[in-house]
Amino acid sequence: MADWFSNLDFLAKIYWAVAIIGSLIFTVVMIMAFAGGDADDLGDVDTDFDGDVGASFQFISFKNLVGFFTIFGWSGIACIDAGLSKPLTIIISVVSGLLMMLVMATLFYFISKLSDSGTLKYKNALDAVGEVYLTIGADRSSMGKVSVNVQGTVRELDALTDSLSDLTSGTIIKVVDVTSNGILIVDHTRKPIEPSISNNKELDSGGNHLISNE
Repeated sequence: MADWFSNLDFLAKIYWAVAIIGSLIFTVVMIMAFAGGDADDLGDVDTDFDGDVGASFQFISFKNLVGFFTIFGWSGIACIDAGLSKPLTIIISVVSGLLMMLVMATLFYFISKLSDSGTLKYKNALDAVGEVYLTIGADRSSMGKVSVNVQGTVRELDALTDSLSDLTSGTIIKVVDVTSNGILIVDHTRKPIEPSISNNKELDSGGNHLISNE
């Protein structure tokens, strides 16, 4: 092994060293990332593009740089084995490393975006209709709880009301505002009135009697 390495030219030695060391670190970083660990990013060189979802697209980070050097090394070795010139080998290995950084940045961006999508955003509760779970005191005198559907899930959240009367358990409410600390401001609303099946049957039977009497 030592003889084989010593017989390599200088550029090949660099590529092999970078590829082996990068692969080992890359393996550890990926295991930590997908097992819930935290590989510290190089905060001084992070390039963030913030989106509306709160997730950030980080092109230059520790994980991405590890990916760059790993692919840089192995692509350089492949180019040398293929007999390409040194300038072309360097160009191809650098471009391959940059593409790997882009792929990894995109991958971790969508992972963080999926994580953020499960985070409750109280503003999404605006205009939602729900039901009082625990009585809410009039004119914000005491806090209660309401059951509302937010982000596709029924949740029990703290609520206050500006109504002049208490909103008792079972009252149908509508979320009219959300405070900065995530407390819902609700007001009572009317539940849609739908005729029951039994009432419909009574009306139908009554109509039949009237027709038969005539």
